[in-house]
Amino acid sequence: MEGVKEYAKAGVDIHLADTLKGGLKKHLHKARRPEVLGEFGGFGGLFDLSKSKYREPVLVSSVDGVGTKLKLAFMTGRHDVVGEDIVNHCVNDIAVLGAEPLFFLDYIGMGKLEPSMFQGVIAGMSAACRRANCALIGGETAQMPGFYKDGEYDLVGSIVGIVEKKRIVSGAAVKPGDRLIGLASNGLHTNGYSLATRVLFTKLRYRLDDPLPGGRVTIGDALLRPHLNYAKALRQAYDLFNSAPTSRVRKGNAIFGAVHITGGGFAGNIPRVLPKNCDAIIDTGAWPVPPIFDVLGQQGGVTFDELHEGFNMGIGMVLMVSPEAAGAMIDFFRKSRLKAYDIGEVTKGVGRVVLGN
Repeated sequence: MEGVKEYAKAGVDIHLADTLKGGLKKHLHKARRPEVLGEFGGFGGLFDLSKSKYREPVLVSSVDGVGTKLKLAFMTGRHDVVGEDIVNHCVNDIAVLGAEPLFFLDYIGMGKLEPSMFQGVIAGMSAACRRANCALIGGETAQMPGFYKDGEYDLVGSIVGIVEKKRIVSGAAVKPGDRLIGLASNGLHTNGYSLATRVLFTKLRYRLDDPLPGGRVTIGDALLRPHLNYAKALRQAYDLFNSAPTSRVRKGNAIFGAVHITGGGFAGNIPRVLPKNCDAIIDTGAWPVPPIFDVLGQQGGVTFDELHEGFNMGIGMVLMVSPEAAGAMIDFFRKSRLKAYDIGEVTKGVGRVVLGN
C-alpha cells in the first residue's frame, strides 16, 4: 500500500482508475459484437475472425485524433461529443474502402483523472460504436501529472474493419464523365478548429453562447455538432448499386470511388482515389454552405482557398459514380436522411481538383 500512497502523492490515483474502469462494463456490453471473446480488462482485446462470412477477408485499419476540437469540450464540459467524433471519424475512414467496422480501441491521456470527463468520453464512444455495430473492445487511460494542463486530456482512436478483397472500393474504375455526389456534413466535423476558433473568438470576439449569424443555434452548438457517421448508408448503397463480383470493373457497378472530406478539404482528399489521368471539377455553388463557414469567410476574412483547404465546407463525403445512377443515388441517400447533391464531374486531366462557382 505504501507504493500506492506514494504514487498518489505524485498525482496518479490508481484506486480511482480501477474504480472508473470497473464501471466501464455497462458501456462495453452495449457496444459489443458476437465475435468478441472474454471480458474487458485483459492485456489485449480478443476478436474471433473465424466467424467471418468473408471468403477473402482483408483487414482495414485506421487511427486518428479529434484535434483541437477537444478545446471546445474542455470549455463546455460536453465530452460525449468528442467521444462520438473519434469513433465516427475512424469508421468513415474505412467505410470509403467498402469496409465493415469490427472493433475500436481508444487512448485517453490526462494529467489528473477526472471522472466526469472520462465517463463522458466513454459514453460518447460507446453510443457511436453501438450505432456503427462496432465493438468497443478496449483501450488505455494514462495518468501523467504535469504533462497535461488541469482539466485537459488527449484522445486518440484506432479502428479495425474488414472487406472482401475483390470488393475493395479503390477508385480504379473511375473515368471521365463520372459524377461527383456530395453528402452533407454536420458542420466542421473534426477539422479546422485551430483556424475557426482563432477567427471566431480572437479576431471576431464571439462567445460560445452568442447566436450564430444566419443560423438557428449558438456559436458553441454549431462548433460542437458531432461528426456524422456515413458508414451505414454507404454500405447499403454499395449493396444496392454495386452488384459485380469485383469493384475494379464498371459493368454491374455504379459507385467507383469514395472520399472522406477531412483535413485538407477537397484538394487534399479527393486525389487519394482519383486516377492520375483524371481531374475532379467541383461546383462549389451546388450545395448550401452551412452558416458557420459564411461567418468565417465573410466576417472573418478567411479566403476562398483557405476555406476550401481547411474545412469540408458542408460536404463530408464525396462519391464518384456512374452518371446514369447519379439521380437514383441522390434519392437513396435522401431517403436515408442524408442530404446529397450532384456537386461536379470527373474529366480528363492530371489528378487535380478544380474548384469553381
